[in-house]
Amino acid sequence: MKITAVRTFRIEAHQNVLWVHIETDAGVRGLGETFYGAAAVEAHIHDTLASRLLGQDPLRIEALHREMLMLPNAQSSTGVEYRATSAIDIALWDLFGKVCGQPVHQMLGGLCFDRMRVYNTCAGTGYVSTNKIKPVDTWNFGEDGRYEDLQGFMTDAGALAEDLLDGGITAMKIWPFDPPAIANKGLHITAEELKTALRPFELIRKAVGDRMEIMVELHSLWNLPMAKKIARALEPFEPTWFEDPIKMNAPQALAEFARSTPVWTCASETLGSRYAFKEYLDRDACGVVMADLCWTGGLTEGRKIAAMAETYHRPFAAHDCIGPVGFAAAIHMSFSQPNTLIQESVRAFYKGWYRDLVTEVPRIEDGFVYPMEGPGLGTELQPGFFDRSDLSVRHSDL
Repeated sequence: MKITAVRTFRIEAHQNVLWVHIETDAGVRGLGETFYGAAAVEAHIHDTLASRLLGQDPLRIEALHREMLMLPNAQSSTGVEYRATSAIDIALWDLFGKVCGQPVHQMLGGLCFDRMRVYNTCAGTGYVSTNKIKPVDTWNFGEDGRYEDLQGFMTDAGALAEDLLDGGITAMKIWPFDPPAIANKGLHITAEELKTALRPFELIRKAVGDRMEIMVELHSLWNLPMAKKIARALEPFEPTWFEDPIKMNAPQALAEFARSTPVWTCASETLGSRYAFKEYLDRDACGVVMADLCWTGGLTEGRKIAAMAETYHRPFAAHDCIGPVGFAAAIHMSFSQPNTLIQESVRAFYKGWYRDLVTEVPRIEDGFVYPMEGPGLGTELQPGFFDRSDLSVRHSDL
């Protein structure tokens, strides 16, 4: 079997998502995805990687993964090279599962759980749907949908927590500190800004007590002293973790932050490859290891990151706030790794636009996600996807 074509797809409605088809002379096709800078990733796939892939055996996943990353600038990042490799790698695992007639989680070693708890990242329907990737600018308020959870936590977090609990969801992630971080360039927060940002936590605890876990996303926007100040202010609300309190480029600084608070520190999807994570683990800088399979090298690298986290006795939590194929891949990964703690999800996405784009969405009921069925990832792009007026396609053929 040989790879005969690489095709990429973008749509105007979700400008950051790039989908990839890997086609073979056996008629089997794999589906992959990545997120952010879609046009740049697409160019790298066709201008640089296609010549390394066409004519190759698609089942030599490890060898192809290494080939794609043996480039001068592909060094432990989540840049274009890693995002392109991630999309192709996910497609190769999808293809592998289809050839063997098994779901990807089986190809990764089989199920470690029968079901898995999810937390809700409280984004809204239009969150990060445009190329303007900057906190607050990406919030895209104004959508008129049932699950506008970002607007919910900024206006009435207590009611949002109650609504999530009614659906069986017992953990939520919010980021009310973004507005002052952007306004003050992460250097300062006034007493009034701090009071405003703490208000959602007060409302959640008042409405539902400790029945709801709260993850705090800080989006790498603060300097170290301010991140420590915010952490101290949040500790009485007993959050589950602080995610990306500072920019993920200084392991020693994050280790200092981690030592300053009893709350877990989550070092996260902005890190690429196991080599980057090892620097943080060696310094006891993170309590939870989070990786995005669409950024950090796909399933091939993701399972190595999860296994490495286990050697440090750390839990693994796959990131997802991107597209439907990456979500499916993350769930297959999570179910196959024995140290998976919880699976991220965005109900505004999996109950909304995901269903417009793919044939199958993971089953989530009463706060738990269940394994996907069918060979490979278990989902495909909808037939109508290829008739969209905002679709652009690029291909490289053998």
